[in-house]
Amino acid sequence: MSKTIQEIMKVSPIVPVMVINNVEHAVPLAKALVKGGLKVLEITLRTDAALESIRRIKAEVPDAIVGAGTIINIDTLNAAIDAGAEFIVSPGTTETLIDAAIKTGVPLLPGIANPSDAMKLLEKGITAMKFFPAEAAGGVPMLKSIGAPIPQITFCPTGGVNQKNVKDYYSLPNVACVGGSWMCAANLVDAENWDEITRLSAEAVQLATA
Repeated sequence: MSKTIQEIMKVSPIVPVMVINNVEHAVPLAKALVKGGLKVLEITLRTDAALESIRRIKAEVPDAIVGAGTIINIDTLNAAIDAGAEFIVSPGTTETLIDAAIKTGVPLLPGIANPSDAMKLLEKGITAMKFFPAEAAGGVPMLKSIGAPIPQITFCPTGGVNQKNVKDYYSLPNVACVGGSWMCAANLVDAENWDEITRLSAEAVQLATA
């Protein structure tokens, strides 16, 4: 039985936002993140290696829940689902994309940056959303402001979240998890420094939940 997006958001406090340039890095990177306590992984469709990375992680890292990010149209939606993505994340929302995504039945985390976008999704029965770009769109104060009139929405803020502010976001009542990339930064991945990625992942969990 597949998990709902709400259930997926509760698995780990932080969702690593992964940009994978070399498909050979996909499995060791995923294993390093999972070992550090981060089991929900978002592979962004920004590189040629992304779709094959999703396939490999799903096949070889059974403890991971692997999803696809940067879903911006029907083509990327279908490609991600074909690759086996267990959930999909979009940076924003369009009527066409959201309607198509709902029809697939795959757990969806659509992006919003303001109350109007949130209300449009709420009309479609969607109550789990990505708040993006979090810091640029008003950060913690904006999420608090949205939470007052629309408390039924649960967010995953992403974009500018880091070690210094992760706890501020995660402690909000309308935040189920946060998205971040500092624990899988490009220099660490390029150097294949899996131990440091595991250490930063475990530290991130502590920072968010302490």
